[in-house]
Amino acid sequence: MGDSLSEYALSPTGDSPEQVRANSSVPWKKGTVRAWMVLNTAGQAEVVEAGKYAIMRRTGLPGRDLRILDPLLSYPSTILGRERAIVINLENIKAIITCHEVLLLNSRNPSVTPFIVELQKRLHCHYHATRAQECNGEISNRRNVYELEKMQLSVGNSQTLSKRFSKFKDQDESIKMEEQHEVDSQDGLKVLPLEFVALEACLEATCSRLDSEAKTLEQEAHPALDKLTSNISTLNLERVRQIKSRLVAITGRVQKVRDELEHLLNDDQDMAEMYLTEKMIAEISSEVIESANSNSVNPHENHTNISKNFDVKELEMLLEPYFVQIDGTLNNVSTLREYVDDTEDYLNIMLDDKQNHLLQMGVLLSTATLVVGIFIVVAGVLGINIRGHFFNDVDKGMLRFLWTIGGGTASCIFLYVSAIVWYKRKRLLEW
Repeated sequence: MGDSLSEYALSPTGDSPEQVRANSSVPWKKGTVRAWMVLNTAGQAEVVEAGKYAIMRRTGLPGRDLRILDPLLSYPSTILGRERAIVINLENIKAIITCHEVLLLNSRNPSVTPFIVELQKRLHCHYHATRAQECNGEISNRRNVYELEKMQLSVGNSQTLSKRFSKFKDQDESIKMEEQHEVDSQDGLKVLPLEFVALEACLEATCSRLDSEAKTLEQEAHPALDKLTSNISTLNLERVRQIKSRLVAITGRVQKVRDELEHLLNDDQDMAEMYLTEKMIAEISSEVIESANSNSVNPHENHTNISKNFDVKELEMLLEPYFVQIDGTLNNVSTLREYVDDTEDYLNIMLDDKQNHLLQMGVLLSTATLVVGIFIVVAGVLGINIRGHFFNDVDKGMLRFLWTIGGGTASCIFLYVSAIVWYKRKRLLEW
């Protein structure tokens, strides 16, 4: 198995980790080099520094595809199949996968370290599984190409070569089917190409991480929402606000990954572009045929026709479980978001109900104030210092005063009750 990651703290140029991280945080322009972790077929790791054009020459990718991996640019989750490589931009995983190696850009990110360890294990197992099948006598596609080259030397003209090649191809297909059946019956599993092993590791790490974050958020959200419904306070409202912000963010991330997988599953041509090993073998075969037959068609046209005829069921079966998993995660976060929205609607209803009670109390208080104001006006009128014989008689004057106070109070109460009854008849008050 490959060496541990700690043994590659220094790049081959001798730069310290601080210098490597500094180079990784600057814009990717001409002359800028960044640290790449290269994992070979056996899972052995090596950190190298390379510029943009060096990576373009090594992987055959255009510059616009490398911009997708730039950590300073905000690109959505992307899976691109190109002629010689697969570009992966899933969450923190930014990688370039070829048929013989995997290049990771942000290998220093602590969140990517568990993924690198897992990827090393898978590549190591894939390497030994491939070696074991070769030792058991399985004929690989590359050996078929070598046999084809040997057969080319024994053929005299191009017409004979074409006939024998078609015959050889039919025999080779039957041999591969028989031997594949034996391998499947012995091991029960088929060894995937290296690019599919790395792609599956990227998808599993991304889907598992998003699912874990969604479950953690769900565990935090339900108690906070239940507590808010029982006690509406500033602290509880702030907690729910933070949870909702995280929920919106993770929903967008999950949606982007799901949309990318759905787009990939719906396009057979994009999936066919990811068969890097098959395309390499097809390219070698077309070159052999071209060298033997001078009247053959353009090899690039042959390569395009062959890539269109790839059976993408294998890759489709590989991608479908992760699409189902990420779709389930999206359903969970969508359900949680609906629960948050329902809680907000419930809180709004509670607040509206309290506001209605406050308005009703305001109507009652305003009516009471009006009635008391009328009594105060009457008392003020009677209290004016004017001449009159109304209270000249002391004994009768006190009695008249009490009757006046009692009558005024009774009148105010009657007016207040009448107003309340009128409010209820007009449905301005609800009890």
